[in-house]
Amino acid sequence: MERFLTRVAGFSRLILMDPRGLGLSDRLTDVPTLDERVGDLLAVLEAAGSERAVLFGNADTGPPCIATAVQHPDRVSHLILCGTWPRSMRSDDYPFGWTDEDWSEFERFVREDWGKPESPRDAALLGAHDEAFRNWYATLMRQGASPRAVLLLGEMAKAVDVRAMLPRVAVPTLVMHRTGDRVVEVDNGRYLAEHIPGARLVELAGDDFVLWAGDLDTIADEMEEFLTGRRIGSEATRIVATVMFTDVVGSTERVRELGDRAWSDLLRAHDSRLRAELHRFGGREIDTAGDGFFASFTSPTAAIRCAHAVQATVREIGVEVRIGLHTGECEVAGEKLRGVAVHIGSRVAGKAHAGEVLVSQTVKDIATGTGFVFDDAGEHELKGVPDRWHLYRVVPG
Repeated sequence: MERFLTRVAGFSRLILMDPRGLGLSDRLTDVPTLDERVGDLLAVLEAAGSERAVLFGNADTGPPCIATAVQHPDRVSHLILCGTWPRSMRSDDYPFGWTDEDWSEFERFVREDWGKPESPRDAALLGAHDEAFRNWYATLMRQGASPRAVLLLGEMAKAVDVRAMLPRVAVPTLVMHRTGDRVVEVDNGRYLAEHIPGARLVELAGDDFVLWAGDLDTIADEMEEFLTGRRIGSEATRIVATVMFTDVVGSTERVRELGDRAWSDLLRAHDSRLRAELHRFGGREIDTAGDGFFASFTSPTAAIRCAHAVQATVREIGVEVRIGLHTGECEVAGEKLRGVAVHIGSRVAGKAHAGEVLVSQTVKDIATGTGFVFDDAGEHELKGVPDRWHLYRVVPG
């Protein structure tokens, strides 16, 4: 899942949304209408400063994406529909939806087995036989929504029918659907493609309903080609990121001073506080080595703010760290980042003193005008990196 989202972020600005009732959004008290969900989507775009976006709709999020594209075409550049439907209920004129019996069985599953990886119904929904994945997904189900919220969303899905809107979709549209989908049969995707003018249909191999349970690289390939006209592939994905390296100063002396057990306790407190700041400022932990962290950010300003917050919070527990930042193009390798930019970030951190946040010229140039004050730290040779590099010390605000 993380690799897929990182891959998509390599050729787009990726905005993730938790619909009402799910994830970090407020819990439901009644059944949301389609218009309310369209309003929610627009509110997220406004908050993110996105004037025009590609909408990606999967499962029950497909219909509100379709409605937004029809009602607000000025806000939508492209539409991507994957494993979704225009109508969820079966009828005489739509034989691809769920029957009343299907819905009753789903509701029983939610009431009795929601979030239980050993549930037979759960296994059928996932279409995944990997036990580790099923345990992970069961945890995600429990944390992502309550059974009551899922039942209310089910009532919403039962009431939705956007078939009349399909001929009015006027933005480029890509429809993808797994041919063996166990929950939403592929004819739903075929119907969408047939009734949306100019839509492109891609039928995918696999029988998984849950997006994350199947082949995600092919989905990302199709998205990239649809949006950019090229297909670079997952192995060659590169992104621009701000990398942050941290290192505890004087750890050997502190171990001798405190002893192994007390030092281990202090280091755990350091790790916990640092991870909390990463989460607060949108950083992603890439790796750890000893008492050092390697993290990445999509924004250098967020990285600088996080670095100062880390310095302040670990100082409270008597720990001093050095931090280095650099912004550059990184190669995505699974869940890791690599490349020259990563090496430069590590070398910058190595030049920092205790309590310092040291940044490269690139970070300074991008962050100029954002209110940060930079002190010239001179030119330095960075081991293994050609040329001399001008570095700057960020003055705490």
